[in-house]
Amino acid sequence: MALASTTAVLVTSGVIAVGAHSATPAAAAAQTGAALTALDLSTANRRAPVTGLYDWSKAGYRGGADLPGASRTTPDSACRLTPAVLASQYAVRPDDGVDDSAGLQSAIDRVRTACSPTAGYDRLSLITLPAGTLNISRQIGVDADYLILRGAGSGAGGTRFVFRPDANTRYDALTPDGSDWDEDGMTSGAGKGGWIWPGRGLFRVQSRGVDPSYAADYAAAPANRKDLFEGTVNVHWKAGVKLREKTGDTGFAARTGDTVVPLASSGALTNLKVGGLVNIRAANSLKFYAQQDIQPADGTLQNIHMRQQIFTVTAVDTANRTLTLDKPLEYDVPVTSVSDGSAPIDGAVYDSKAAPIVDPVVGVGFEDFALTQEIPGLNAADAVHNYGNMSPADEMHGIVFKWAADSWVRGIRTEMTGSHPIVTEEAYHLQIVNNQLDGAWNKGKGGNGYFRGSRVWDSLYAGNTSRNLRHFTFQWSASGNVVIGNDFDSDINLHGGWERNNLIELNTVAVPYEHRSANCRSNCGEEGGGAPDASTWFPIWWAAGKKAVKWSGSSGPRNVFFGNSMTKQLNAGGSYTPYYADHQRIYQFGWTGTAWHHLDAAGTPISDWAGREQLDYTGGHGVDATRTDSAASLFLRSVTGGGGTASPSPSNSATASPSPSSSPSASPSPSASPSPSPSPSSSPSATASPTACLTVRTVQSSVWSSGYGMNVFVKNNCAAPSTAWNVQFDLPAGTAVSSSWSSSRTQSGQHFTFTNVSYNGAIASGQEQSFGFNASGPGLPADLTVR
Repeated sequence: MALASTTAVLVTSGVIAVGAHSATPAAAAAQTGAALTALDLSTANRRAPVTGLYDWSKAGYRGGADLPGASRTTPDSACRLTPAVLASQYAVRPDDGVDDSAGLQSAIDRVRTACSPTAGYDRLSLITLPAGTLNISRQIGVDADYLILRGAGSGAGGTRFVFRPDANTRYDALTPDGSDWDEDGMTSGAGKGGWIWPGRGLFRVQSRGVDPSYAADYAAAPANRKDLFEGTVNVHWKAGVKLREKTGDTGFAARTGDTVVPLASSGALTNLKVGGLVNIRAANSLKFYAQQDIQPADGTLQNIHMRQQIFTVTAVDTANRTLTLDKPLEYDVPVTSVSDGSAPIDGAVYDSKAAPIVDPVVGVGFEDFALTQEIPGLNAADAVHNYGNMSPADEMHGIVFKWAADSWVRGIRTEMTGSHPIVTEEAYHLQIVNNQLDGAWNKGKGGNGYFRGSRVWDSLYAGNTSRNLRHFTFQWSASGNVVIGNDFDSDINLHGGWERNNLIELNTVAVPYEHRSANCRSNCGEEGGGAPDASTWFPIWWAAGKKAVKWSGSSGPRNVFFGNSMTKQLNAGGSYTPYYADHQRIYQFGWTGTAWHHLDAAGTPISDWAGREQLDYTGGHGVDATRTDSAASLFLRSVTGGGGTASPSPSNSATASPSPSSSPSASPSPSASPSPSPSPSSSPSATASPTACLTVRTVQSSVWSSGYGMNVFVKNNCAAPSTAWNVQFDLPAGTAVSSSWSSSRTQSGQHFTFTNVSYNGAIASGQEQSFGFNASGPGLPADLTVR
């Protein structure tokens, strides 16, 4: 099938100076300007559920509540720690070269003990961080409920954390080949390194409570092993309750659509409380694997729980021993891994459980600061398009959420984290908005360098810009999440483990040819084993059963793509080709229209997505593309707003004329294009006559029936850095600039002038900065000049 007309999008990979550090170009700002940072995400602007689709209206912080403003913080001065208080009482002082770890941890601990017990969502404690550089050497436990950590900004003059993990934080147990940290080899007493999965980070939002049964092990553990035992009341389900059969349904405790779960006749119900959180975990079984075209011969099958989700408890019937959930189950729940008629997996039988989250950390917000992890002897430039692990012992994350709920991250900027900049593992109702994430030292074997949502539910990812990471990922049963208005240069990766019912819309995804597993210079290979993939990643990655068995199974049903501007550079140095380009078509992956369906080729389930990314899966082969929607968003009533330099109008993502195709294609047909080919002024090679050292070129990012989006790139061709730029052009009558971003705009008739803003005026030698605009009308820029 044919695609829409070819669109070229620039993805840069050079290095520019950011303060005293080097980083990739997008580290300074979202230079393409494509992230929709001014979306109205409020409850009032959320669209009523679309008939026949999942209800995403309660995704995000507190089920759709606005993120807290100033009126939500406590008036109690004892629970508002200012920079002066941090300096005088906790010795947290910027720019002094002294380790601030102990002081910052003490400040958080004080809030936890003195403020959190009487705090709430309308009485949030606040730690205001000073401007300047703070030095951190070990993981900071953020387990104080109802706490905001707020910096002085994420750019120049703001707050910057520099993480240099000490010997007790770096992993001392590596896999035999030295390519990755070794969870299995990292032990102490009864504890395993896997208990701290997904690994350590600069900030960890998780309970540090130790179950009494592990108190002795915790006390005896060395400093670099004590965290193995923290929070294990949840990991090992010491408060979990087994299930019993639903009346009249042999072998099953509950089915898809049920809200009542029957509990076993034994087991304490103390931790199951109305308003509390519970994870309903359905045991894997051979029949469930077989549904995904997975047999025991295909690899090591896992006796774990691929189908799971956090719910809010609405009723506990202690007499009849039943639990009522706040919304219907999305999967069947067998009582055990054999109660559906399956044989045991490797001779073992596992129970399904209702596992309460006994001590969730709630109401934590990170705002307005930057963070980076420094690794001596390594250069950030060497990490660009390097999908290996450069320093496996330093695979630290930026912010980790585990057993956390109703929390958020906004206005954060990350540069070169050890692995994932933001990662979840059992999290609920998070809101990750308007962040800039750039680069990781480790992006290879073991699954590193992701913007990663694992076991995350009913959460919202909006307006983020991601550069030089491995993937944006949902995995391990992630469900009910919304990904809207983000700007990625890596793929959106449905990684495996029955992730389902996620909405991915209005995102800009431009994937260069170089974004591929085979681009690797150290410790290469795939997560779970295997050699580097020979293909180049496309804007979507879907976990096929046989390939994903190492991660416990395929992608699940009804992951929805809508209104995205996705492009792929098919060849090195080539143009970018649209991918799933019909902006009004609803693409439901893993779905026939009535049931889950493994993606197949001519009726045979695909064994691997790699090399099969451009097959047509519509028409009963795993992607249901039979529905369209004329609205700009399936999630929001309106996607307009902001204006000025805040963000582009979302019309460049949502109202494009439908392509005649509903599937990707290897070679787009020009005759099938609904819009004219770009004129020279909008081609990727167009440049204006240079003034001094600067040249300018324009690239159309999208075209729709009433206008288009345009990215503009200014390059410095001289040896010395430039400090400012001014771009001018004319538009023909009938065409106007409707919005712009990453620039200051003035207009005189049909003549438009754009100048740099604070973060993108300086251009290093040989590098580019960019801005963009949306136009109403078909006319393209003429007389383009730069000075």
